[in-house]
Amino acid sequence: MWLDSETDRDFLNFEGVADTIAEVIVSASGRPVSIGVSGAWGVGKSSMIKLTKAALVQHQPEEGHGKYLFVEFNAWLYQGYDDARAALLDVIANKLEAEAAQRQTGMDKARDFIGRVKWFRLAKLLAVPAASLALGIPPVGLPGEIASLVKEGMAGQLDGEDLEKAGTLAGKISAAGQALLDPQHDSSPPKEIQALRDSFEKALEGIGVTLVVLIDDLDRCMPGTTISTLEAIRLFLFLKNTAFVIAADDTMIKHAVRRHFEGLDDDELVTNYFDKLVQIPIRVPAPGTQEVRAYLMMLFIDNSELSDEHKDALRTAIAGQLRETWKGKRVDRSFVASRGIELPTSLVGRLETAERLAPLMASSNRIAGNPRLIKRFLNALSIRMSISKAQGVGVDEAVLTKLLLFERLATPAAYAALSKAVNTDTDGKPRMLAPWEEAASKNEEFSLETPWDDDFVREWIALPPALADQDLRGALYVGREQAPLITAADRLSSEAAGYLSALLESPTEADVLVDSLTHIQRAELTIIMDRLLVEAGRAQEWGAPPILDACITVVTADRNQGNRLAGFLMNRPGQQIQPGIVPKIGSQPWAQEVFEHWLGSAEVENTVKKAIRGYVSK
Repeated sequence: MWLDSETDRDFLNFEGVADTIAEVIVSASGRPVSIGVSGAWGVGKSSMIKLTKAALVQHQPEEGHGKYLFVEFNAWLYQGYDDARAALLDVIANKLEAEAAQRQTGMDKARDFIGRVKWFRLAKLLAVPAASLALGIPPVGLPGEIASLVKEGMAGQLDGEDLEKAGTLAGKISAAGQALLDPQHDSSPPKEIQALRDSFEKALEGIGVTLVVLIDDLDRCMPGTTISTLEAIRLFLFLKNTAFVIAADDTMIKHAVRRHFEGLDDDELVTNYFDKLVQIPIRVPAPGTQEVRAYLMMLFIDNSELSDEHKDALRTAIAGQLRETWKGKRVDRSFVASRGIELPTSLVGRLETAERLAPLMASSNRIAGNPRLIKRFLNALSIRMSISKAQGVGVDEAVLTKLLLFERLATPAAYAALSKAVNTDTDGKPRMLAPWEEAASKNEEFSLETPWDDDFVREWIALPPALADQDLRGALYVGREQAPLITAADRLSSEAAGYLSALLESPTEADVLVDSLTHIQRAELTIIMDRLLVEAGRAQEWGAPPILDACITVVTADRNQGNRLAGFLMNRPGQQIQPGIVPKIGSQPWAQEVFEHWLGSAEVENTVKKAIRGYVSK
């Protein structure tokens, strides 16, 4: 198994880009700089952040205190637990205080800054009016304990326990319905913001460091957390001795900006919001076939029985070769074998697997060389091989690899057709592949019909091993969370099995089967719904995914399935729910219970709740 986490070891030839980012920060010589590292989910932004930090560490002096002070902030970790803006302020303030104490310099300036940060947090927790903050006097009419905390805040004497007490008291006050804040003034005056920025600059100057803030996982956050973090970053941008490196999918940032400023449809304005925060945009390079092949090989090498010394030697050699692929040099199995290191037989086989998989994983738009998706593919393969061994199924790894590749990259219709061919054959063999595989082995042209007519399928058919004469029932069995292995044990009649295949293959056309489904046994409908809900569990966005049409069709045929679908929808992560689902299920008798659940969930977006209220009021 491979961990799905960032690394400071370069597996994808990112080192050159990371060195460039580090050089920009070094050459700035204390001038403010902000760098945006963009790219889609899973392409390696977090690893780029780690590699950038490692490159900057190389510029630290060998003796004495470092020139760069690093703050790594993952906004996703604070989502739902703390205000991301306040959390970032706290993390930076505490880091400066600790560094000042260690260096025994700039302590007074660091304490002044951290005192201001705590006061701002106190003002937010207690909803202290902005005018009071500006004048430096505690507002009148506050309960005794709160007035005391406000005075301590103004004197810079707050600690963590005080802030925790403030949060508790604020909750009690809110519950009692006492308003402490004029709703027209919910932020501090500009001069107080400037005082905070000035204090921050002086603290950095007093300590003698350049603060490098590494922001990660913004694209995992809900829109409110994303905007809150960006607003906190804005407080410190363009101040001397600061560098911000912000890793985020810019598409997700734009989505968050649109959601925050409801009704903002101007793409230029949305783009400008992030561009004003980022001086230098850098996009994570898209891996090509060479990079994907090298990545697969290094993953296999990393999990092999080679010694650490030999693993490091191979990684260094592969990374060096990657940097020269523009000259026509290749990273392949022959190159690895030429390094003078004796490779275990099992590793040689996996390097051959990397050779076969790389072109398809690089060219398919469903993986596109994405490192995280590649790791997930390999982990899924490892898990299924473990299941097959534990249950005595005896699946060949090469066969399972090829079938899993088809499952992940072919169209759902093509995979359903392959599964149906295996299920309906008495020996579990997809015999219809035979003429295509024979033609591919001879490099002859062959024609494919829908749903097989696809460039990926043509390349996949040519991959060894041939499957036409292979019993694939065991391989489907260990992967049955992705597609049904329909056997006699499922107690499905041939008629019901046909309906299930149709629902999975063409869910958007499921409504034509309503009358037919009402005539099959309820036990079979329950099994069909079981299979549909397994498939539905793969959906990550719940606006109106096609599989929902199939589920609603079964519910229409058997109302007893309605509560099952309702329970399934209520168990979806709240952030996956989208407004489009409201009218889709609104007419169902069980929808009211689902709507009430979503209205009471803190994870469900306000736009969804607004859609629910609008629908119910009609």
